[in-house]
Order: sequence, then structure tokens, then C-alpha cells
Amino acid sequence: MEPNRTTMRFVVLLVVGTLIVSGAAEYVRPPPGRAILTEHDKPASHPQQVHLSVVGANHMRVSWITDAKHGHSVVEYGRASGNYTTSATGEHTSYRYYLYSSGKIHHVTIGPLDPDTVYYYRCGTVGDEFTLKTPPAALPIELALAGDLGQTEWTASTLAHVSKNDYDMLLVPGDLAYADTQQPLWDTFGRFVQEHASRRPWMVTEGNHEVEAGMALPGSPGPFVAYTARWRMPHEESGSTSALYYSFDAAGGAVHVVMLGSYAAFNSTSEQYGWLARDLARVDRRATPWLVVLLHAPWYNTNAAHAGEGEAMRKAMERLLYEARVDVVFSGHVHAYERFTRVYDNEANPCGPVHITIGDGGNREGLAFDFQKNHKLARLSLMREASFGHGRLSVVNATAARWAWHRNDDADSTVRDELWLESLAANGSCRRTQPFADYWSDEL
Repeated sequence: MEPNRTTMRFVVLLVVGTLIVSGAAEYVRPPPGRAILTEHDKPASHPQQVHLSVVGANHMRVSWITDAKHGHSVVEYGRASGNYTTSATGEHTSYRYYLYSSGKIHHVTIGPLDPDTVYYYRCGTVGDEFTLKTPPAALPIELALAGDLGQTEWTASTLAHVSKNDYDMLLVPGDLAYADTQQPLWDTFGRFVQEHASRRPWMVTEGNHEVEAGMALPGSPGPFVAYTARWRMPHEESGSTSALYYSFDAAGGAVHVVMLGSYAAFNSTSEQYGWLARDLARVDRRATPWLVVLLHAPWYNTNAAHAGEGEAMRKAMERLLYEARVDVVFSGHVHAYERFTRVYDNEANPCGPVHITIGDGGNREGLAFDFQKNHKLARLSLMREASFGHGRLSVVNATAARWAWHRNDDADSTVRDELWLESLAANGSCRRTQPFADYWSDEL
């Protein structure tokens, strides 16, 4: 896949750490878009809210919902339209949230699948045929990123821009449906994103809008009930005991992606902390030159919105990421775009990760305009803008990746920020003399 195949109009260009700003007309930032509530207009037995996720090196999970309680948890698939040569059977679940009862939620794992291949599939033996394309088994790989999505006109614009140019996988650092306890909004969101999420895998982690904890009364729903039932991710496959944090490999293991839980316990005695240390210790940077982390509440942020909310997690976990030489950390939560230089412990550090906030997917709450010019971290912030948009991380080879942030315009997607990254595994001055696994053992 060519990393620069998208037609672009460059406004900001960053090359080898130098910021070059060209003149541009003042951009008028849009207000929040109207909500789009997508209804189901097919029989109750027909699959809806179809979405994909990766499971291991060559399998994918197909998830969907049926209103009918007797639907079959089976997926038929093949390489030609209408010719389903293989089938797989999975499982189903459902949940209650006070007076709301979900439909039948199906999860079926299919495979083994060939990489970089189009498959045609049908869910539950009825309804529409869908197509999917599996990710490649080696570099290059194109990872799209969009956080704090919601289901508005601006979300639709963001997802349309994402899909306008091919990509292999969408990564979402939390805040999906913005249901906020109104469970039917999970259903409208699932139908809203099906056009995109049924074609490419969506790998997500939770945000604050997924919590939805009920009242502290007997029989009240616990937190994350809808999220964990509907958006099942491969946490067990990565050795995690919680659906709120997990990891997976992409491009045949050349990229290791860690999805952390901002709303799960994260101190040094927590299960998440221990799991993260073990997960990072298993990564061989000779075979896996790229380490990418996603979480919801940003550790570095100069916006007045959600100021300091990620600080406790940063203090608890940042050293683990630094010692493992994580290349880039993506977050959401703040409804704007911001990119920092390589940083560790509130100081510029060439061996620390680049921190990028991309919580500008199109949510109903609108944008966070109040960037603070005199913030103590402003000297580390290289680019910040309150606009809707999405990002693309094109991992070209073992040493180079291109990051581009695309701002939404009405009809076009404008590249507003661009950066070429060098893998820290390839940077001799950042190479660890002590293997991370040994460092983690010393910490114990």
C-alpha cells in the first residue's frame, strides 16, 4: 500500500522535527452536527449492527444483533459473492438495563483467513451479504484513527472521509455511541456505523461515555454492561482478565497495539498494571519494531477541557511505556486535535513516545476550543486545533511511519498536520542496554 496515495492539500508540514507553516485562510470551525438516529427497517431475524474485530494472526470476529431471539449464531463466508464455502458457529448473549432488553448479540470467530484478501459473508443464514478485507500479514499497513465518535452529521462526515481512501483497520480510543444510559442509542449507533464497521475491523477501547454505571441499588446494572456485551475485543487472547484493556498484533507482528483502560484500576498493584508490564515484556523489538498505545483520557493536554484527568494514570504507568520504548500514544476525551513532541515525565525526551489527542470524531457535545497558551506543557505541544477530523498512521516499514491528521471540510478531507516517525527500536541512541523483561523483573 502506498503511504502517500491520498490526494492532499498541505497546510502544515513537519519533517525531521522542523515545523513549517504555510499561509492559509482562516478556517471557520463548524458547530456540532445534528444527531442521526438510524432505524432498522428489515425483519427481526435479519442481522443488524454488523461489525468486525481481529482475533489473533488470521481470524476475525463478526458481531451482530438480531431482534428475533431465535437467530442462529453462524457466519457463512467465501471468496466469491454468494458462494460460501466455509461456515463457523459462535455464541450469543444479551443484557438488561433497567427496563431495556437488548436483542440477541451474536459473536462468531471466522478463519483461518488469508491476509489482504476480500471475503464475502452472511450472518445468521439470512439477510444481506457483506464484504470484508483482511489486514495484511506484513508491512506496510494503514491504520485509521478516530475518537469520540457519536452519531451526528459530523461523525458521518468523518467516517466518509476515512473510507474515501483505503485503510486496513480503524482504531478508536473510546467514546463510541454516546448512549449515556439511553440504551436504544447503542442500537442506532450500531446501525449507523455498520456500513464501515462491517468492511474493516474496528478495534476499540472504552471511554467515560461507555461506563453507564447504574444506581448503587440491588439489581442495578454494573458499569460497561452494554459496551462489553456489544463490542467484544480479544482481551482473553492477550492474557488480560478484563474486557477493558487488551493488546493485539498487526502486520504479522510488526506492529503491537496496546489498548489501555482509563476507567479500570491502573496503579502499581492493579491487575491492569501487572498485565501491561507482562505484555510489554513479551514484545521482541527485533521482530516488532512498532509499539502503539491507545487510551481515552490524555496524559498530555493543554486544553482546559478535562484538564489533569489523565495525570494519575500517567504517573502510575508512564515509566512502563518509556522503558518499553513505545513509539506513539493516542488518546481521545478532549474534543480537539493536539500533538506533542516526544516526551517523558513532562519533559521533551527523544526516546519517549509522541502523544496525540484525536478526540475529534464528530460527537454531539461539540469541540473543545480553549487551548491554554500559557499552560506549563505548551512548550511541548507542537500542533493543536479544535476541528473535527481523523488520523492515519501509515507504517511503511520497520523504521519509518507517516502520521497525518485530516481535518473535515464540507466535501474534502484536508491534511492539516503531518509527521514522519522513526521507530525507537531503530534509533540506536534509544536502544535499551537492559531488556525490558529484565527491567520488569527488577521492579518486582
